[in-house]
Amino acid sequence: MRKLLVKCAFVVSVPAAHAQSSITLYGIIDEGFEAISNAPVAGSKSGGRLFRLDANNGLNGSRFGLKGSEDLGGGLKAIFTLENGFELNTGKLAQGGAEFGRQAFVGLSSDRYGTLTLGRQYDPIIDYVGIYAFGDSNLGSDHSAHPGDLDNFNFTRRQNNSVKYQSPNYGGLSLEGLYSFGGVPGSLATNQAYSLGAHFVRGPLGVSLAYSHVNNPAASLFGSNQNDTATSNGLTASPIYSGYASARTYQVVAAGGSYRFGRVVMGTTYSNVRYSDIAALGGSSEDFNDAEVSLQYLIAPDWSVGAAYNFLKGNAVTETIGGAKYNQVSAGVNHVLSKRTDVYISGAWQTVSGNDSTGHAAVANIADLPPSSNRHQAVGRFGIRHKF
Repeated sequence: MRKLLVKCAFVVSVPAAHAQSSITLYGIIDEGFEAISNAPVAGSKSGGRLFRLDANNGLNGSRFGLKGSEDLGGGLKAIFTLENGFELNTGKLAQGGAEFGRQAFVGLSSDRYGTLTLGRQYDPIIDYVGIYAFGDSNLGSDHSAHPGDLDNFNFTRRQNNSVKYQSPNYGGLSLEGLYSFGGVPGSLATNQAYSLGAHFVRGPLGVSLAYSHVNNPAASLFGSNQNDTATSNGLTASPIYSGYASARTYQVVAAGGSYRFGRVVMGTTYSNVRYSDIAALGGSSEDFNDAEVSLQYLIAPDWSVGAAYNFLKGNAVTETIGGAKYNQVSAGVNHVLSKRTDVYISGAWQTVSGNDSTGHAAVANIADLPPSSNRHQAVGRFGIRHKF
C-alpha cells in the first residue's frame, strides 16, 4: 500500500505528459471529542456518562481514496473510484473491515449518454435525497442522522454487486437507477435490490424523489460489511428495528428539498420505511414515517450555524410491539480555518415514547450510539476536519 501511494502521488504531481488520463489521491480526516449523556454500563441496568475520542461520527467519516479517468475520445471516459474508510484512533478498517468499503466501482462516462458504473456504490436514496438531510450538512454530525439511520439518508449502507446508471443533466433534471444482483444460484430475486431517483435543481431551489426496494435486507443490505460502526452494524443493532430483522423486504419512499435565499438555507426531508412480511411476527408488516425540517445560516464567509428537528413514528404492529415516537433536535456551529480545514461543535438530543420493535418500552437511540438505558439521550461533539 505504501508503494501504491507513492506511485499515485508521483502520477498526480507530474505535469500531464499524458493529459488525457488522471489519477487523484484524496481523503478526509475528521476527529472529535464526544460527551454522551447515557451509554451502557456493564453489569448495570442504568447507563452512565461517556467521554471519548471518535473519528467515525463527525461531519464526515475518515477516509482516503483513489479516483481516476481516461479519455477514450468522442466525449467518452473510463472512470473508477476506490474509497477506504478507517478508524483514526486505532488504524482499523471501517465498514465491517472491507478494504474499500466506502466505494469501489468502475465504469464509463459520456457527456451525451450519461454514466454507467459497476461495483459497490451508493443508491439514489443517498445520492439524491440524503443530501438534503441535516446530518449530511457541514453542521450536523452523523449523530444528527435520523434515529438508527433507518432510511439510509446518512450513507450508512451501500449496495454491493450493483449496476448504476446516471443520466446527463436535462435543464436541471437528473435521473438515476440502480440494480443490485443477489448472487444466489437458482434465484434471481433472493437478496436483490433496485432503486430509482430523480433530482431537479433550478436557481435556489432543489428537490428530489427516490424509491428503494431490497429483498432479504438482513443479509443483502444490513450485512456485516455494509455499515460504519459496530453500533450500527446489522439489522439487529438498534431496538428501533431489530424486532423486524426477519422481514422479507425493506422499502423506502423518500423526498427532500431545500431553498436558499441570501445567507439562509431551509431544508426538509420525508421518508416512509416499510418492513414487509416479518416472519417472526407471523407475516405482519411495519411502517415508519420520518419528517425533518432544518435551517442553516451563513453568519460570515467563515462562520455558519444551523439546527434541525426530526420526528419519527412507527406504526403499532400489536398492542405491545411498535408505535414508538422519536423526537430529536440537532444543532451545529462551523468555523472555516482554511480551504481544507475547519473546526466545529455539534450536538443532538433525543426523547422517546411508546414501545419499540422488541416489545419493550422504547429507549432513546441516537444514530451511531449504543442505545440509552432510558427514554432520553444527548451527545455533544467538538471536532476538527481536514481534507486533502
